Amino acid sequence: MFKHSALSFACLLAMTGPVFGAGAVELVSGYEVEANQARELLAKAVSAYRKQGDTVLAQLSRQGAYTTPSTYVYVVSTQGVMLASGGPSAIYIGRDIRPMLDDELRTALNDALSSAEDDVTHSREYHWMNWRDGKHERKRVYFQRVGDKVFAAGYYMPRSSPQEARRLLDDAVDALRHDTHATLEKINRLDAFYNRDDLYVFVIDEKSHTFVAHGADHRLVGDDVSSLRGANGELIGPRLLSAVQGREEGETSYEWRNPVTGAKELKHTLMRREGNFIVAVGYYKGRP
Repeated sequence: MFKHSALSFACLLAMTGPVFGAGAVELVSGYEVEANQARELLAKAVSAYRKQGDTVLAQLSRQGAYTTPSTYVYVVSTQGVMLASGGPSAIYIGRDIRPMLDDELRTALNDALSSAEDDVTHSREYHWMNWRDGKHERKRVYFQRVGDKVFAAGYYMPRSSPQEARRLLDDAVDALRHDTHATLEKINRLDAFYNRDDLYVFVIDEKSHTFVAHGADHRLVGDDVSSLRGANGELIGPRLLSAVQGREEGETSYEWRNPVTGAKELKHTLMRREGNFIVAVGYYKGRP
């Protein structure tokens, strides 16, 4: 787990991504509250550090003023040492994370930590274990260099956007059009290209009304879609089939289990016909 912590932080600093100046607001659709909360928590911690110095580090590592139910601040020195954390990474306080990295990531981390202090809040995205549910989820983190320290705070994004769902649908349809056999095979073996966080592809043979590929539950492959039921027991198979009947595209909503949160949530599925197949990708809207 320690290696993954170090790796995640290196990826956080090494990835290219947007940079935001003082006063700028960057919001991810659907996570406006969480984004503002993380930015405000980071600003609060940086302000306190500038006024109180190193004495504030102990406060950052305690539950209270610098933590929320889903967000906490952590601090790493420019020597790669974890100095403070209000979350599970507190167990690494005082340890140099760099020896846990391979040469490439160690170089990227050192380059980032040796960059000049610019009073700018940077933003990156990576995957990390959510301490609330124990699952690896997408996380956006804001961080800022202050003297010889990097302060950071972030939030988890367990639900993808409608735009991301449509992009995956576009990619899947295009791949299926160019190489049907290989694409179905990749979907069924949960290839990461077709399985992105809580988004995945499933494909229905329109003639036989059976699943020929499913990116989350391979046990459904070969099953009759007409008998498919949602998470609440409602018969949803006929609804899926009728959504594209007589048209090239369609969409419908039903309750289904979110593979990331593990909860029964309202899922909105986008479908498109490609030859004899119905290709589908759905995104989650939270608990119904």
